Amino acid sequence: MEPDVGHEAFQGRLSIPYITKTGVVDLRFRSLNPAVEPKYMGMTGAETKLYNVLDIEKAGDYIGVCEGEIDTLTLSNMVGIPCVGVPGANSWKKHYTRLLADFERIFVFADGDQPGKEFATSLSRELPVTVVAMEDGEDVNSTYIKHGAKYIKEKMGINEL
Repeated sequence: MEPDVGHEAFQGRLSIPYITKTGVVDLRFRSLNPAVEPKYMGMTGAETKLYNVLDIEKAGDYIGVCEGEIDTLTLSNMVGIPCVGVPGANSWKKHYTRLLADFERIFVFADGDQPGKEFATSLSRELPVTVVAMEDGEDVNSTYIKHGAKYIKEKMGINEL
């Protein structure tokens, strides 16, 4: 399949749509071979957005926050935890805090690396969060692949979710 005009540089990458109630508001593109090319690319001039915002309306009294779209999709679709994500550890914007302020519980899923730990620490300064730390070198997706959904829910400390 040929890429859309203007998207030729993203050919051979996974297209990740940022969808809101009004439709697709942005696209990011993930490499299928990050060892030889940049892992993520975005549209020129696009501003960073919160990913998977439709889960805010689907969520009950708790929500998860992840670094990365793939981790967000894993939590939302495979583990069953409503979740939003940022496209990188340093991508949090102050107004995102207001979107999550009314939740009774906010789980921050911290990647097992220094940026992931700093991301969780940063969010804990803005919101009353419960940090769910992944093992060293792991993220939500790799943890899910190794241990499954039940393990992640147990790490959250709430078995009835």
